[in-house]
Amino acid sequence: MIVTTTENIAGHEVVASLGQVFGVVVRSRGLAGNVIAGLRTIIGGEIKEYSALVEDTRRHAIDRLVANARLMGADAVVMMRFDSGSIGQTMNEVVAYGTAVKLARP
Repeated sequence: MIVTTTENIAGHEVVASLGQVFGVVVRSRGLAGNVIAGLRTIIGGEIKEYSALVEDTRRHAIDRLVANARLMGADAVVMMRFDSGSIGQTMNEVVAYGTAVKLARP
């Protein structure tokens, strides 16, 4: 399935908009990861434990977005975006959202 951040897909014609589609994931870093990340804040620089958490969570959110778009009968998702935030002090929420569309058949 094509997932794009643009409104149009080069070489394809959007023939129907099926509506909003999203994938939501909430994750928490384990205690050991939080301790290691906390120690890294003393030194400064990238906190790799949290970078990996966010990257994995975004990929999982896109997978859920695609699964939901397929359930709607979509061929693609356009205008895909991410939104994220914290829930409490230990959880990270990521939402991938966009518009599910049908494409013209070649």
